[in-house]
Amino acid sequence: MIKVHHLENSRSQRILWLLEELGLPYEVIRYERDRQTMLAPPELKRVHPLGKSPVIEDQGRAIAETGAIVEYLVEQAGGRLGPSANRDVVLRYRHFLHYAEGSMMPPLLALLVVGRLGLLGKPARKPLLAMFRQHLDWLEAELGTRAWFAGDEFSAADIMMSFPLEAARERAGLGADFPNLTDWLERIHARPAYAAALKAGGPYAYA
Repeated sequence: MIKVHHLENSRSQRILWLLEELGLPYEVIRYERDRQTMLAPPELKRVHPLGKSPVIEDQGRAIAETGAIVEYLVEQAGGRLGPSANRDVVLRYRHFLHYAEGSMMPPLLALLVVGRLGLLGKPARKPLLAMFRQHLDWLEAELGTRAWFAGDEFSAADIMMSFPLEAARERAGLGADFPNLTDWLERIHARPAYAAALKAGGPYAYA
């Protein structure tokens, strides 16, 4: 059985959701953040030297990094929730699988840090939001041409995109002026596997 080392209010919620969508058996090992620093507890370093979540254990291997875990699980499920054979879909799937962490998360993390600095961080907030707005504008346009990020079918690329867009609605200006993105969030939250993953993972601030 796959073990998921799951940190509250973190990217690892996506892994639980993917496992529910794929119907793969798993066990959740929960960790709480340090209430002072909001960082992961040191116990996670016993699983992987970087001490971050998500990490899964399967067949004697510890696998870290959300995108790598997603690719591994899709492969284990025989390609379900991977891209179709259409070349454009494959390229979009691959793009969004990496874009979620590589392009969207750095400014979101910067906004989180700036927010914690209070008045000291205030001058940086406006330019960061303006930069992030470019991402939201582009993603809004993308979802104006198709139902899901990779194509006309729901895929693991949508699962990867969930955390940054949920965080964006929380702290980076994603609101009603982005109807396609808002509709997409409502549709993913309505999926039974999403609800089952929330039940398995416990409190998740962005749902």
